[in-house]
Amino acid sequence: MTDFGFKLSKSSTIDLSKVDTSQFEQLCRLEPGARTCISCGSCSASCTAGSLSGMSMRKVLLSMQRGQDIRPMLKSCMLCGKCTMVCPRGLNTRNIILKICQIYD
Repeated sequence: MTDFGFKLSKSSTIDLSKVDTSQFEQLCRLEPGARTCISCGSCSASCTAGSLSGMSMRKVLLSMQRGQDIRPMLKSCMLCGKCTMVCPRGLNTRNIILKICQIYD
């Protein structure tokens, strides 16, 4: 076999029909604004914890929609509110984080 300088990797496609989105749906019942996030990344850019730990409100919501575990990310949130101030949709991201913590408790 010839080496062309690259290799094929396993697909990282997520089959959303097989994903448990019950926690995201529960979050949307508690905080309907979570569904209106446009994943623009403004929150991630302003996050103090993000540069040190990878915390990102955008990642949290996308991971919840994909049925992934987000608890490790939530532990690094400082609830400073910078993400709330820069959100173009005006989402109360601090409240969303607190509601997510309620769901996982």
